[in-house]
Amino acid sequence: MTQHIILTLIGLFLITALTNILATLKSILLAKNIMNPVYILVFIDAIIFATVLGKVTSSKGIHFAIAYALGKTLGVFIGGKIEERLALGILEVDVFLNNKSKMIKIAEKLREEGYTVNNFLARGNNGDRRYKVEVVIKRKEFKVLEDIMEECGVTDPTLKIKNLNKVEGKITATRIKAM
Repeated sequence: MTQHIILTLIGLFLITALTNILATLKSILLAKNIMNPVYILVFIDAIIFATVLGKVTSSKGIHFAIAYALGKTLGVFIGGKIEERLALGILEVDVFLNNKSKMIKIAEKLREEGYTVNNFLARGNNGDRRYKVEVVIKRKEFKVLEDIMEECGVTDPTLKIKNLNKVEGKITATRIKAM
């Protein structure tokens, strides 16, 4: 294999990884209904894809197809990591507890942090009393909620986490702004 072919394979691998990162981000943005960046990502992805596809199909040997496939795989991995860091979206989190004082402590701590919190008496398995704390938070602030629960001595609670498409009204960002 010549140096030119090796450099071409490395370039193909990296470009394919980039296009798959863009495609992953496009999918995430579409799912969150954030449309404006999607148009640009689709345009860039289409141009690169057409160029790369021409190179892969016109080349001789399986090594171009393997470089393409490995690039796609790396792109999905990196795209997933970027999505974790961006943590786009809004969550409604319901925390179910058996201990009323811990429920009150968590609810009050969340309120002190600026969150809007609802708390309820609920009935769990066999009709037993349970206490529910309901909070709407940005997905990237989920760690704040986990820290508050830990601080209040709550470990391994029952959580119901729902992704929300839209919320009317206030969603308070707290510690994330200060960081």
